[in-house]
Amino acid sequence: MPRGRYSLHDPHDHTPLAEEHFQCAPGPSGWRYVSRLTGPAGEHRGSVDLALDDLGRPLRLELHAGDWQVRGAALDGVTWVRTDPTGLHATEGNVRAHAFTGTSPAFLVATARLLRLTPSSAATRVRLVAFTDPVLAPRTVDQSWALVNSEAHATDNGPLTVDEYQVTALDTGEQHAVHIAGDIVLAAPGIELEDLESPPSRFD
Repeated sequence: MPRGRYSLHDPHDHTPLAEEHFQCAPGPSGWRYVSRLTGPAGEHRGSVDLALDDLGRPLRLELHAGDWQVRGAALDGVTWVRTDPTGLHATEGNVRAHAFTGTSPAFLVATARLLRLTPSSAATRVRLVAFTDPVLAPRTVDQSWALVNSEAHATDNGPLTVDEYQVTALDTGEQHAVHIAGDIVLAAPGIELEDLESPPSRFD
């Protein structure tokens, strides 16, 4: 069960945003990722709890940011309930999308798991619902994912395969690279892996 810490920063001006302390592992139903976020001064910023099924679809998502909360799952596309800080108002949303996304590295692993691309695959379009900080506002985004390179690296625990994806935002055409090994994001815009206590899990 990998445990570690990511640092999150603004991908444009590199302003530190948070540290995400996480653990994740494959399980009987698929894969689960849990984390807590702390701000630059060490204050609690929120949490992520994401469970996927064997096909990479979100069985359950629970996000907290400040006093805002989102709970969601794959149901008629994706469905979620967003609760305001007072706890008095909850709004439900539903979009014909494939999955969720957000600032957590968990969502990059989840999307890669959902698409299951190979280097010979054509670029694949995916529609996601993004929850944006700091109030978890939902926004539908369309992306294109392509696996441009898959390379095995020798380690003390055997070969480790690192996949390089090219992700394109279809509304702006902006492209960026995402490097993933198993269920760990090694590098992506705004994300740095600072600490890892055990090797990434391998998916079958």
